[in-house]
Amino acid sequence: MKLSDLLKVEHIIPNLKGQTKEEIINELVDLFKDDPKVEDLEKARESVLEREKIMSTGVGKGFAIPHGKTNAIKEMLAAFGKSNDEIDYQSLDNQPVHLVFLLIGKDNLVSSHIKLLSRISRMMNSDDFRSSLLKAQTSEEILGIFRKEEEKYFDV
Repeated sequence: MKLSDLLKVEHIIPNLKGQTKEEIINELVDLFKDDPKVEDLEKARESVLEREKIMSTGVGKGFAIPHGKTNAIKEMLAAFGKSNDEIDYQSLDNQPVHLVFLLIGKDNLVSSHIKLLSRISRMMNSDDFRSSLLKAQTSEEILGIFRKEEEKYFDV
């Protein structure tokens, strides 16, 4: 499974409105309102917010990977958002966040969930990839950048 197959144009926000970690997470989770893959949106949201309480998913270099696992969804969900403003995400490097990748997995698909998180982390270590995402203006452009970067990796 590829991130670029999981991520859809309608689940990408090229200019996030939220100013706080919680607002950003809610904005991304809300993209799945009325989505047939979601059985209970509030439980999905809660899984991400509860995980965030354990330790910040602001992994550094201006990037965050909020994630959670729940059986309130039928299949894995992914969303991406970019903010032109600095978001205080309580990141591990104490730097503000501009790029946020949301991943919500099913409780019984732990291996796939971990592999996808690992792939996101590896991709985000690329300065060129992050820079391209920051310059992107549209959802389509962002998805294209993910597809191009992911060509360098094997399938999960």
